[in-house]
Amino acid sequence: MNHMTSIAAGVLAAAMVWAVPAAAQERQGIEAGDVLLRARGILVAPTERSSGIRPTFPGEKVSVDNAVMPEVDLTYMATDNIGFELIAATTRHTASGKTGTTGGIGDLASTWVLPPTLTVQYHLNPQGKIRPYVGAGVNYTVFYNEKASTGLKSAVGPTSVHMSDSVGWAAQAGIDIDLTPRVFLNLDVKYIDMDTRATLRTTAVGTQTVDVHLDPIVVGMGFGIRL
Repeated sequence: MNHMTSIAAGVLAAAMVWAVPAAAQERQGIEAGDVLLRARGILVAPTERSSGIRPTFPGEKVSVDNAVMPEVDLTYMATDNIGFELIAATTRHTASGKTGTTGGIGDLASTWVLPPTLTVQYHLNPQGKIRPYVGAGVNYTVFYNEKASTGLKSAVGPTSVHMSDSVGWAAQAGIDIDLTPRVFLNLDVKYIDMDTRATLRTTAVGTQTVDVHLDPIVVGMGFGIRL
């Protein structure tokens, strides 16, 4: 992921350098037809709830850790106030047992998560230097490169893991703060409705399933440019 971070940072830095010399001639704020490019660092914090691990450990639930990664997004302004934002990011998370036998094992499995999210935003004060916005939309999440942990494989033998994809809604709120007429600071918070069913096929205890409501809060901070 270091390569992805370097590319995102390089694209935004080049755009910022290109924009600064023309700053004095540029208008303030945003308007219909503008494209906004942002690069953020994000914290993805699941607010998870899980079922038991069925059928063998029905009383034992799992927890999912946080992740920090870069994120890139584009917003197209359809009107002065209404924009459409698409985000691109991927994060890695680990699921762990919380109690009992699986709690003793600790880490159970890991997965990469790709959650492209499209939101419709309403931008307040579009011609101002400080521009709050709110948004709502839809998310499609792909879970990939799922792997059983070494501890789980030691306990129950060779194990395969599969996590089902998710479709859900998303809500967001954020603010853009101009640093120049084209370059701005961005703060953004999203809530994503995200559910999955993890299926573990083990040697010792057969097939186990657990339903997890991940529902992460995604907090981002970064910089953007009006193209």
